[in-house]
Amino acid sequence: MKLLIVDDEARIRSLIAKYASFEGYETEEAANGMQAVEMCRTQAYDLIIMDVMMPELDGFSAVREIRRTSRTPVIMLSARGEEYDRIHGFELGIDDYVVKPFSPRELMMRVAAVLKRSGAEKLSESETYTYEDLTVDFTARRVTLEGKDLDLSPKEYDLLFYMVKNRGIALSRQQLISDVWGYDFFGDDRTLDTHIKLLRRQLGKYADRITTLRGVGYRFEKE
Repeated sequence: MKLLIVDDEARIRSLIAKYASFEGYETEEAANGMQAVEMCRTQAYDLIIMDVMMPELDGFSAVREIRRTSRTPVIMLSARGEEYDRIHGFELGIDDYVVKPFSPRELMMRVAAVLKRSGAEKLSESETYTYEDLTVDFTARRVTLEGKDLDLSPKEYDLLFYMVKNRGIALSRQQLISDVWGYDFFGDDRTLDTHIKLLRRQLGKYADRITTLRGVGYRFEKE
């Protein structure tokens, strides 16, 4: 497994690379977003760890460019934990968002979880769920609303498919984070809540199919 570590601080790149090597990963480094984009055009990586605030080209812009040609999983690093930044990152299709300062060991756990999920994204079920003019096709990994495809991020697909498959069931935050993200103790409620907000926005008039269960989690309503 090869990781691309992108950060303008050499100390942080070195720290991540050190812990990644302990876990058996091969690593390459880029000092800014522009360099990362160029490297991704000529080489393949299994996962990218991308800082947000960098010279020449910031992390968000770099991910936007990389996403034009690649669906390589991305974990975003940022000193800012504001909801706006997290939402912006997830809208671009990142897989996780880690706020600095972070634990290198926790970051490696998140790397392992994202890699595990990205390798098992295709669902085996040949089921199609339909509610009025909303259709969720598990086999084709496709969601349509009023005949138009919804452009969901990989994690939005995972979360929606999981909730639809378990519709009518109260799903705790812990359960959703553990089963959808692939980790539990390292889960972040804000990451889940941000994805729920993005999903509701995508579902438009069917946003209320996802019900908030105060103090528990969420439920995708049955017919």
